[in-house]
Amino acid sequence: MASEPKKIKMQPGYTDEGHPELFDIRAMPLQPKDKKPGQLPIQKVKNFFEYGFVIVEDFFKKEELDRCRDAINDLVEHLAQTLYKAGKIKHLYSEHGLFERLTHIETEFPGANIILHKFGKLPQAFKDLWTNERLLNVIEQLIGPDIAGHPVWNLRTKTPQNEATTVPWHQDIGYLDNDSYKVLQPTAWIPLLDANEKNGCLELTRRGHKTGKVATHQCCYGGTWYVMLEEDEMENKLEIDMKKDKVICPVPYGGMLLLNNLVPHRSLPNSSNQIRWSLDLRWQNPKLPNGFYGMKECVLMRSSKDPDMKIDWDKFDGVNRHQKQRESVKDIVPQTDEPDFDTTIQGPWMKKWEIVHVNRHVEKMDASKDYATWHGHKA
Repeated sequence: MASEPKKIKMQPGYTDEGHPELFDIRAMPLQPKDKKPGQLPIQKVKNFFEYGFVIVEDFFKKEELDRCRDAINDLVEHLAQTLYKAGKIKHLYSEHGLFERLTHIETEFPGANIILHKFGKLPQAFKDLWTNERLLNVIEQLIGPDIAGHPVWNLRTKTPQNEATTVPWHQDIGYLDNDSYKVLQPTAWIPLLDANEKNGCLELTRRGHKTGKVATHQCCYGGTWYVMLEEDEMENKLEIDMKKDKVICPVPYGGMLLLNNLVPHRSLPNSSNQIRWSLDLRWQNPKLPNGFYGMKECVLMRSSKDPDMKIDWDKFDGVNRHQKQRESVKDIVPQTDEPDFDTTIQGPWMKKWEIVHVNRHVEKMDASKDYATWHGHKA
């Protein structure tokens, strides 16, 4: 008697559906009739939809990004003082500048960059950049006049030669709930110095969104909390030619990379001696699901019905990410005596994809229980 074929367990994130029309040139909205500051030439807008990305150089004013640098300096100072007062480090390293100080703190307290990544505070300078009038005029060209800021924003603390800051191949949508699989969520990746191959700029796959599909990811990469995407899967399911379609994307200070959320990309290792700071900010149509597991709503930034609306940051700011995260996993993740100094990250994507590599981040999650927590938010 022939044995029954082995059943393959489908992961919760798996789908074979494809909706290319929601992400390619067919998704390009009618362009605004009025010329507005910052708007991209129509060909660059078309390139975003055709290739899945576009690099825009010399977009931001120096003072706009310099204020973000100042805000990061304040965050690093807060981190250093917190670690110093707790006896975790013996020196404040205040003699070092923005692009070296966190690296020195890391030598005394490995994982300091993870704590800063988890900090979750949105400084005013970041808000101003996210809602920059010229930038929102560009986003309007990509998704239309109704614009919401997505709750997933990140300050990237890319210290040199650090696995925790080297992100493997993935689609951004691979971290989110399946409800968002049909939602275009453009990302602006904004480096806070000249980003190049040496200090770890992004590498992506041209036209990686053409099938409109979400590939099957795995978890977790190396000693990190990141999902990962095998190149074979990218070639087979997403029809990417890994020999021809890879593009390294250096971006100068003052520029940005606009990226489609279905395009596979990764960050290259930082082999320089400076920290490659960057921000990634996201937007979408406020009427569509954001895929954030019900943890937090978007923040409305523009409304076609109310052009004079004021952005309400109170609710968005009202959630302490890390306090909520500790509360939401206290029954399933072993608690530490010092949660403020926990250098592990857990999140719902770990329940979404197959765990093929167990590390200290995964070990703190009890896979037998359901939860959804990310950046301090509770489902």
